Amino acid sequence: MNSAKSYSERSPLTLPSLLVRNAKRFGDSRVALREKEYGIWQSVTWKGYLEHVRDFSLGLISLGFSPGDTLGIIGNNRPEWVYAELAAQSAGGVPFGIFQDSILSEVAYIIDHSEATMIVAEDQEQVDKILDLKEKLPRIKKIIYADPKGLWEYEDETLIDYYEVERIGREMHEKDPDLFNRNVNAIRKGDLATICYTSGTTGDPKGTLLTHSNIVSMVASLNEVDPKSPDDQFLSFIPLPWIVEQTMSVFSALYSGFTVNFPEEPETSTADLYEIAPSLVVASPRMWEGISREVMVKHLDASFLKGLIYDLCLPIGYRWADFKFEKKKPPLGWKILYWVAYFAMFRALRDRIGFSKVRSAMTGGAALGPDVFRFFHALGINLKQIYGQTEVAGYSTIHRDGDINFDSVGIPVPSAEISIFEPDKEGVGEIISRGAGLFQGYLKNEEASRDTIVDGWLHSGDAGYFTPDGHLVIIDRVKDLMHLKGGARFSPMFIENKLKFCPYIVETVVLGHDHDYVTTMVCIDYKHVGKWAEDHRISYTTYSDLAAKPEVYELIEHEVVRVNATLPEKARIEKFLLLYKELDPDDEELTRTKKIRRAFINEKYAKEIAALYSDVGEIPIEAVIRYQDGKTATLRTNLIIRTMKPESAYSDALKKRGFWKRLRGRA
Repeated sequence: MNSAKSYSERSPLTLPSLLVRNAKRFGDSRVALREKEYGIWQSVTWKGYLEHVRDFSLGLISLGFSPGDTLGIIGNNRPEWVYAELAAQSAGGVPFGIFQDSILSEVAYIIDHSEATMIVAEDQEQVDKILDLKEKLPRIKKIIYADPKGLWEYEDETLIDYYEVERIGREMHEKDPDLFNRNVNAIRKGDLATICYTSGTTGDPKGTLLTHSNIVSMVASLNEVDPKSPDDQFLSFIPLPWIVEQTMSVFSALYSGFTVNFPEEPETSTADLYEIAPSLVVASPRMWEGISREVMVKHLDASFLKGLIYDLCLPIGYRWADFKFEKKKPPLGWKILYWVAYFAMFRALRDRIGFSKVRSAMTGGAALGPDVFRFFHALGINLKQIYGQTEVAGYSTIHRDGDINFDSVGIPVPSAEISIFEPDKEGVGEIISRGAGLFQGYLKNEEASRDTIVDGWLHSGDAGYFTPDGHLVIIDRVKDLMHLKGGARFSPMFIENKLKFCPYIVETVVLGHDHDYVTTMVCIDYKHVGKWAEDHRISYTTYSDLAAKPEVYELIEHEVVRVNATLPEKARIEKFLLLYKELDPDDEELTRTKKIRRAFINEKYAKEIAALYSDVGEIPIEAVIRYQDGKTATLRTNLIIRTMKPESAYSDALKKRGFWKRLRGRA
């Protein structure tokens, strides 16, 4: 594309100008994006990336998209997603994402709230959502679909094929070759780059307004402490509406020039991770927990020899990780032991889960339990905790190489200033921050903006403190910290993370605020517990049937005992129950980023919670279950309340298990 030379030579300050810079720098010599289609990886160079964005941007303009208009994007992670995002920005508009598994009410709220005029929908499923809401969304001029499968018979005049829009844009470019150049150069660093909707843990999602300056300054600061290069490979499998994925797949990729790979389907991301073997990995805490559960379950199913190697090598890995955390140089003997363990197990295991070449692995969006964190470092994976919010354009803190504390979320990045607001005598208070990444406020919500930004400081709502060496430690959300009637304070999230370091627990909700003791509601991992039940010849039919089995209660009770042994006496769990279903975003129990909506759960499961704080051993339950196709069914079952035995009752069993617990590094 010979018109690239006419672009401004000024330093890139906006996302489209970063794309222009990379296209000029790399042209066709480097791959920018790669997508797997029909089992084959298809590559797009930086020059091709720019051409797709240029054509789609001009096509949008020809359809009536004007500066200041908003463009919604809904679907799986695809190159077309990032083309559309940058195309809207290049046209002077503002893009925003919608989670692909959002239900109709969520889709309607976000599109209406953003006043979107056009929507890019990946396929028939997403198109049908928008068409079903058409009467409620009168502003929508065009629905642009990327996958025509199943849409051939649709005759709605608002529908248009994605590549037809690109074709129209190419024709416009031929008529006016400098139009796209002028549009990109007209964007200023203070212009809005995106509306990123929050997860909505306390109500409807809020539209966070982020400028190009917010984003580019944050990415540049992050790159100072965690450098990335054009040689890096990244697999994009976290939903793109989430700021964590936006930061890597779009913002950092444009800034550093590394290759972003898109899996064929969300379900194939694990296999695609193995094929790509990326050097950069970012995943949510739930995904890291899921990987660790998968490894532990496969270890339990392994042959005697493989199981023995695992049991012998993992403690060596844990001790090696502890040397790193303690900033101590390992003695020669431990270096030899770790070298043996690495070649005996860790190398093959890392290759199997797709982390053979990983250089920098990160987790963010919520706290990751120290047990899970320590597990991956034992395997030699350089996992770092990051902390930030949508309101600061991504990340505020990150672990540095050689300075990792698994109880913390790292040290502030250069562009972020973090302080503790009104700390108590222990130094604990609300985390506040300011810096170049600070957002411009919430869309159509001046009151929330005023409450969140006070005197130039962003009030996060998170409680934490600084360690003497400058690490930030997150305890929990301020509103989620709990106090027992006796005055003891505890963090439910801390206990929940410890419980989830178990192959059989996928989610848990810890309770106890204003009560005499701590309890929890547990969601079992249906796949792994089901496999365990089959191995032990325990018959079952459904999730609720499996969760009610006495043998499963015994299985989970052992895990509760394990966690209780690591907790202060007053914070130990005294009762628990196994829920009859998994918590689900479609039922509003979790956000789309899988965070617990505690207020909603306290209301929905009020009967179950009341039973945990009564003398009953079981309660009858009648609940409506909603399936993925929208159909509902009524479930009737008896929910068992399990009271933990006195600690002395477990002492003999714990002693018998102690040796193997130590081998597994979980003592």
